[in-house]
Amino acid sequence: MSVQSSSVGVCIVTYRARDLLDGCIRPLARSPLAPRILVVNSSSNDGTVERALELGADTWVIPRSSFNHGTTREAARRRLGTDIVVMMTPDARPLSCDFLERLTRPILDGLVDMTYARQLARPGADLIERFIRTFNYPTDGGIRSLDDWDRYGNYSHFCSNSCAAWRQDALDAIGGFRHTLVSEETVAARQLLEAGRRIAYVPEALVVHSHPGGLLRDFRRQFDIGYSRAQFRDLLLSRGGDEERGVAFLAALIRHLWNE
Repeated sequence: MSVQSSSVGVCIVTYRARDLLDGCIRPLARSPLAPRILVVNSSSNDGTVERALELGADTWVIPRSSFNHGTTREAARRRLGTDIVVMMTPDARPLSCDFLERLTRPILDGLVDMTYARQLARPGADLIERFIRTFNYPTDGGIRSLDDWDRYGNYSHFCSNSCAAWRQDALDAIGGFRHTLVSEETVAARQLLEAGRRIAYVPEALVVHSHPGGLLRDFRRQFDIGYSRAQFRDLLLSRGGDEERGVAFLAALIRHLWNE
C-alpha cells in the first residue's frame, strides 16, 4: 500500500459539535493526503451540518435514535469506501497539518493494520485528567501483536476511536465494527490481534483530546465499558483479565498525586 495509490477517508461522528469542527477539520483538510472527510451527525439541528459543509466536508445525517457506537461507524466507513479510514470525534484537535501522514504512515508502509494517535490533555485540564492522558498515551510508541501479550497483557488491544486509523480490508476481514454500547475499537483491535495482525501506537501523531471528569459521567462511562466487556467477554477476557494494568494505573496515580 503506497501513498500514491491509497485513498484516505476521515469519519467524524458528531452531536451538537458545531463549535468544535474548525479545530478538528481544518488541519485534516490541509493534509497532502487530500482525505475525504465525512461528518456523521445524529440530527442535532445546531448548525453542525451546515458548518461541516462550509468547511468542505461531506455530511450524513442519521436519526438520533439509530446511533450506536459500533454500527454507526461501520456504516460510515462503508459509506466512505476508502482504503484507509480514520475514525475521529470532533473534540479531537490535530496539532499539525501532517498529522494524517504521521498517523497513517505505519499502515501505508505495510507494517500494521491499525494505528492510534497520542492524546494530550486539553488546556485547563485538572490533575486527574492530565494523569489519565499521560498514563494511557506515553511518549514512547511501538507495534503490538499477540506475541507481545506476556509484556502488555490486555493493554495489547488498547486504542481509541477518538483518533485511530484502520485499514479497510483488515476491518472487512473481521466483519467490521460490532454493535456495542461503547468500546467498538477495543473489540475490533482484539479481533485483529487474534487474526495475527498488528496494531501501532503513534505518539508522533498528536491531538488534544480529553474530558472534564465528574462522578456521574465517570460512573456512566465505566458502566458502559463494563457492559461491553461482559458482552464480548469470550473475546476480551479469553487470555485473562487486566488486573496488572489496573494495579499499575493505581500505583502510578498514587505516585503522581504524591509528587504534586
